[in-house]
Amino acid sequence: MKPVIGIIPLVDEERESLWMLPGYMDGVTAAGGLPVMLPLEDSESALDQLSAMCDGILLTGGHDVCPELYGEERLPECGACAPERDRMEQGILARAIAADKPVLGICRGIQFLNAALGGTLWQDLPSQRPSGTEHHQRPPYDRPAHRVTILPDTPLAELLGAGERRVNSYHHQAVRKLAPELREMARSEDGLVEAVWRPESRFTWAVQWHPEFAWRSDPAAMAVFQAFVDACRPH
Repeated sequence: MKPVIGIIPLVDEERESLWMLPGYMDGVTAAGGLPVMLPLEDSESALDQLSAMCDGILLTGGHDVCPELYGEERLPECGACAPERDRMEQGILARAIAADKPVLGICRGIQFLNAALGGTLWQDLPSQRPSGTEHHQRPPYDRPAHRVTILPDTPLAELLGAGERRVNSYHHQAVRKLAPELREMARSEDGLVEAVWRPESRFTWAVQWHPEFAWRSDPAAMAVFQAFVDACRPH
């Protein structure tokens, strides 16, 4: 039996639709998982059932995280938010952590994980924390955009090795104050938190870069998907 990976959908208000980038599903599939796009249900009973059916949860990219989630007023530079998605993710994340089910966050996923667990975010890097590092690259999105340093004595270093590595990047928000439950695993060349983990969990990781775009060409991106799916297998 393949582990079932519940994937948080992306929201498109203009088309009144939920959708999914194939890279998230294909990366999970290539790693041996069975990806399922979840509905944005936030009732207690629905969240209980969704959590029970999933062996792991993938927190995807998408809208900006609502600043209300981390106790700040919205800046003009903050992008569009999806409160219904934030509510659903809060519920499913809390259940995954309580049941010690693996969680992987990607891009917005690291931001949401940090905010939901008590950290804060830069709402807009260009206006709040400008730098010469390219965090919002142009296509193609599978090419490296900047360097990160993977910190020693972290799970990511065990997987990929400590030291410098180049990653792709497409975001304008980022971790500001790290949540108390999280620990840093990688840092960008201009000092942003680029990967985190929750030591109390069997597997709760998140990265700021985009393995869903790069897993076919970058073995390190595929290794992240593989580590996540392997952690979701029954023990």
